Amino acid sequence: MKKVIFILSIFLSISISAQTSTFNTLLNTHVDAKGNVNYKAFKQDEAKLDSYLTYLKDTKPSSSWSKNKQKAFWINAYNAYTIKLILQNYPTKSIMKIKKKGKTAWKIPFAVVGGKTYTLDHIEHKILRKKLFDPRIHVGVNCASGSCPKLHNKAFTAKNIDAELESLMKQFINDSKRNNLAKKDVVQISEIFNWFKADFTKKGSVIDYINKYANEKVDDNAKIRYLSYDWSLNGK
Repeated sequence: MKKVIFILSIFLSISISAQTSTFNTLLNTHVDAKGNVNYKAFKQDEAKLDSYLTYLKDTKPSSSWSKNKQKAFWINAYNAYTIKLILQNYPTKSIMKIKKKGKTAWKIPFAVVGGKTYTLDHIEHKILRKKLFDPRIHVGVNCASGSCPKLHNKAFTAKNIDAELESLMKQFINDSKRNNLAKKDVVQISEIFNWFKADFTKKGSVIDYINKYANEKVDDNAKIRYLSYDWSLNGK
């Protein structure tokens, strides 16, 4: 019996690696280094994305997986289904334009994982933020909009997720279009730090968190202003 379980475990690991590679190739091909997506070209590869979504539908994530493995799996799922939603409604100028039966994109139950149907909100807030808490999740999941942290052009894995999220957070915080830290006494930062303030202040203030990654440190007593959020599509 132990031998059978071991073999099944190896088979599952190989399957996960292969399917993640498929999603990784799609991101490499259709998302540039700045996070801009060529949705028109992506649409031509939609069948490959669907094969990855089929894998998600058939794969039940396990609590026995490492936290990094679970985190990578769910962030990839969130991003893959967000892309699918855009492709289903393409061309569109904004994810905010997408509604079904009066429900916004984040509240539509359409993301099937392990045989269960989820909303994007459920994946983000009930699974990633609640069960797999990490403030850096906010630069991992992507809302397909201009002011969002950029969509990463590679898939997350258990091995790369820590380093990739760390790099993405540093890039996000030092991106002057998303966080203007030029004036040390008054900073203009993303609404993400306002909407999810509790996530970033577990061990200090928002400024403390920003200074962990800022190239030039912000004054501890700096006044905070939040930038207007750009919901236009993150497409080329």
